[in-house]
Amino acid sequence: MVDILHRMGTTASKDAVYEALTTTEGLAAWWTKDTRGKGAPGGLLEFRFDLGTDEPGGFDMRVLEAEPGERVLWEVVDGPEEWIGTRIGWDLHTDDDWTIVMFAHQGWREPVEFMHHCSTKWATFLLSLKSFVETGTGAPAPRDVKISNWH
Repeated sequence: MVDILHRMGTTASKDAVYEALTTTEGLAAWWTKDTRGKGAPGGLLEFRFDLGTDEPGGFDMRVLEAEPGERVLWEVVDGPEEWIGTRIGWDLHTDDDWTIVMFAHQGWREPVEFMHHCSTKWATFLLSLKSFVETGTGAPAPRDVKISNWH
């Protein structure tokens, strides 16, 4: 199994980052505008992306953990085959005046080309999260940075 790992720092508080990771309003402000569901443990979050086809692409995540100001963990229960069963987590800690976000998308079966794409997209969305919690404005889909024909 292989993982996507990123570290991002922000001057926003851990509580602000946690709220952006656990509320539909927060998630829609930095990841994708088409976000529905419940961000509490046991909840289901649904994320949809306009791929320019008749059917939107997307992911459904079961919330496994949501510890205020500390940790958020999801399991992918629907979406692209490569994502099913993987886990997406954020661990938060402080370092001086910074909130550090340790991001992991774990459990990929193999490092296929789509995983490389997703790693880059996660990096762009983490920067969108940083912008949102620091300035109030993120770059969620469909306003996200396009990196290829896969969006």
